[in-house]
Amino acid sequence: MNSGEQKMCCGGNQQAALQTVSQRRAIGRYGLMAGVGILGWWLVYRELPRFAEWVTYGLLNLTRGAALADAVEFFVYDTPKVLMLLTLVVFGVGVVRSFFTPERTRRILADKRESVGNVLAGLLGIVTPFCSCSAVPLFIGFVTAGVPLGVTFSFLISAPMVNEIALVLLYGLFGWKVAAIYLSTGLGIAILAGWVIGRLHMEPHVEQWVYATKQGAGGVEEELDWSDRIRHGFDAVREIVGKVWVYVVLGIAVGAAIHGYVPENFMASIMGKGAWWSVPLAVLIGIPMYSNAAGIIPVVQALLGKGAALGTVLAFMMAVIGLSLPETIILRKVLRPRLIATFIAVVGVGILLVGYLFNLLPLQEIVTTSRAIS
Repeated sequence: MNSGEQKMCCGGNQQAALQTVSQRRAIGRYGLMAGVGILGWWLVYRELPRFAEWVTYGLLNLTRGAALADAVEFFVYDTPKVLMLLTLVVFGVGVVRSFFTPERTRRILADKRESVGNVLAGLLGIVTPFCSCSAVPLFIGFVTAGVPLGVTFSFLISAPMVNEIALVLLYGLFGWKVAAIYLSTGLGIAILAGWVIGRLHMEPHVEQWVYATKQGAGGVEEELDWSDRIRHGFDAVREIVGKVWVYVVLGIAVGAAIHGYVPENFMASIMGKGAWWSVPLAVLIGIPMYSNAAGIIPVVQALLGKGAALGTVLAFMMAVIGLSLPETIILRKVLRPRLIATFIAVVGVGILLVGYLFNLLPLQEIVTTSRAIS
């Protein structure tokens, strides 16, 4: 090896060593920021009940037991609580999602047997980045990659319906039982609905131009280290929380109004177990509504606290999240009306069954716990 080659080799080693040191420093810096942020988060979170009580009865001097006082205390307590839970969840999900790009998800699902693919698609839908605006490109990418139509629908149903933000917020507000019910039922609907659509063999009802679209070769995926993944978490907080906080505050305001001013048994009379029509009515009301998971959870909390049945409230929430009108309109670009109608009917029937099932099961203890929390 001549002197020039030795210099180049030494220079390359030095550059690699400097890059490694820089990466370690970045990981340490982002890790320290995350650690300090989580500690500060916990210290503030534990003081929220006292803060809400001080604002309501100390600062504003409202009368205990009055409707206005109950509504104000609900709003002052839940607004920072939900936003703080949302921030923590979005950060964690942002890190997790750095491992599951849409391209990687598409490769995992391609050439899988349909039954196995439905389960995988439902599970991957929980952690893969998805919003209504990405429904069309994801659908095209999956179909052109050879993913069966039913498997594709399992993913498209699971991704918005089994929303990871809703899951963790439900856990934070109601405990693990309600969160587990939401997860299992939403995932079950996504898997079963996709399987049913696959059995119906409705491929001819996909717009023909979708099949004519050539699948791109796909770029080389960027290798990420932990500093990049932590940065993904911070970026997700900035992007997602920055977009949805208005919906969260509006949802909490609606929930506060329900909590403070709706009579204790009023919701039980129209959304209770005794009214057989409450579940389909809740689904019909939920479909045209446009709200994200973070915005609808405070409304769910208030409805349960006022005596609404768990099954009816779950059906309402799933209709809002899983059968949103904007997503249906966007999917019309790639699906013909008969397939869209089938998609709505199959998912709608699944949601109705969930509503009736959980209204029949003896889950009064869970609902009572939810009331106590709210």
